[in-house]
Amino acid sequence: MTSENGLTIVWQPSPSQLDDCRMTRFRRYVEQRHAVALPDYPALWQWSIDERASFWRALWDFCEVIASRPADVVLQAGDDMPGARWFVGARLNFAENLLRYRDAHTAILFRDESGQTVSLSYAELFLQASRMAAALHRRGIGPGDRVAAILPNMPEAVVGMLATAWVGATWSSCSPDFGAQGILDRFGQIEPALLICVDGYRFKGKVIDLREKLAEVRRGLPSTSRCIHVAWQHTGEIADSEEWREVMANDLPLPPFAQLPFDHPLYILFSSGTTGKPKCIVHGAGGTLLQHLKEHRLHTDIGRDDRLFYFTTCGWMMWNWLSTGPPLAPECFRFVYDAIQADGHLASISGGTDLLSC
Repeated sequence: MTSENGLTIVWQPSPSQLDDCRMTRFRRYVEQRHAVALPDYPALWQWSIDERASFWRALWDFCEVIASRPADVVLQAGDDMPGARWFVGARLNFAENLLRYRDAHTAILFRDESGQTVSLSYAELFLQASRMAAALHRRGIGPGDRVAAILPNMPEAVVGMLATAWVGATWSSCSPDFGAQGILDRFGQIEPALLICVDGYRFKGKVIDLREKLAEVRRGLPSTSRCIHVAWQHTGEIADSEEWREVMANDLPLPPFAQLPFDHPLYILFSSGTTGKPKCIVHGAGGTLLQHLKEHRLHTDIGRDDRLFYFTTCGWMMWNWLSTGPPLAPECFRFVYDAIQADGHLASISGGTDLLSC
């Protein structure tokens, strides 16, 4: 089958898939809410451009964003770039939205190179995030502070990010395979108040001890007065650092979710560094939340019973994207090719990294 412009169409959803997907449900929701005719996706896309404020307000309501205060104005100075402001007056918390479920449903499935597996329910994830948030709050971490992490893509990274967002601080992370100077080129610019790290990791069956690298990094971060480490590979003690499990073993009062403006800094990511030192890129909490909700729920049609896998490290923005959605156990990945080969073929020939959900 070919498209109108002569390109070969390698996969199309069935009529029943189209009719039942969340994108269609949202399109019908907008039609009813705004009394407009949107017969297909191109019509919805055009409406989202012509009616920017109405589109994002509809998405906010459709996805049931949790906020302690609604926006006074959805879009202010919308023709200014820079200068436009979204959801002015709203107060919300990113972590509160991600932790809205607190039941036995699976939230995270993790498996490392050695075969170790970890499964966390939403209730367990909430408990761990709340304990780490209480620990951060007790240590004086809050709005205006940066928490930097040198961690693999593991449950502790998600817990640390959620706890940081919970108390209103800003999260930034990189992969433990970065060199010391590469880490300092990034974290040296943001002056983190707290460092969360791992003692080592496995690569091709070999344990890589990070203690020497961590010592060099910490010497180069004079603003970082506190350190929490995950004793994952048990490579040995880390001086002047608290062990993750000991920090988590607390009975501290649960701090409230910090209610912050829509554009409050949530993440600091970095450019690739091909033209000098990596450049800091700040992402606001509200914009990140809405964009991820749109991509996860509408574009990838992910729901509570779905599992999402993305092969990424904490040094790439796809980790932040992945953390907002529900993560596919490696042993289940064969299902993608056995059961939905056409979709897998589509991703494989796209020229980019495969993104598969089921």
